Amino acid sequence: MPASSGQLAPPALQGLLTGGTLAGAWVLDPSASSIRLKAMVMGLIPVIGRFGEITGGGTVGPDGQVRGTLAVAASSIDTRNQRRDTHLRSADFFDSDTYPDITFAADGLRLRDQGAEVTGTLAVRGQTRPLSLRAAVSIHGDEAGEHEVRLDASARINRADFGITWNALGLASMSATVTIHAVFVRA
Repeated sequence: MPASSGQLAPPALQGLLTGGTLAGAWVLDPSASSIRLKAMVMGLIPVIGRFGEITGGGTVGPDGQVRGTLAVAASSIDTRNQRRDTHLRSADFFDSDTYPDITFAADGLRLRDQGAEVTGTLAVRGQTRPLSLRAAVSIHGDEAGEHEVRLDASARINRADFGITWNALGLASMSATVTIHAVFVRA
């Protein structure tokens, strides 16, 4: 593959997947990746958090099948408010002492008109639910054959689906938007 950079249209991505260019094991580069969440309080005030500890990896089969896992340490949430972060780590929310990781296990990738859809399951607090993420995929490579795959996706999550129902006075939204920027390099 020649030196390249940028989001791939589905036909180009399909060619790289089924042509074997991306086949093999991939590992997440945590220093270049981020997972953020955004929820509204009182319907007006956004609370934005970032997880500081992310791990992951995956494989692309010779036939183009994609499998992988992203995990965040629930205790690594940072909203820039220590009191709120302590509460988010408690049994009212993530219960990070009992359930240290939040995990997305990808079991497939389908190409769509404007990108890709990553399918899999999300596990939070011992509850596992199916989740599909609309994603933009870009491949960055050089003449020497070194590549990185970047995946940018977001999804709305209803926290009640995972048993997170604490809501003092009904002021906190039950839904949150999770934004993922995942950068994978060859393992």
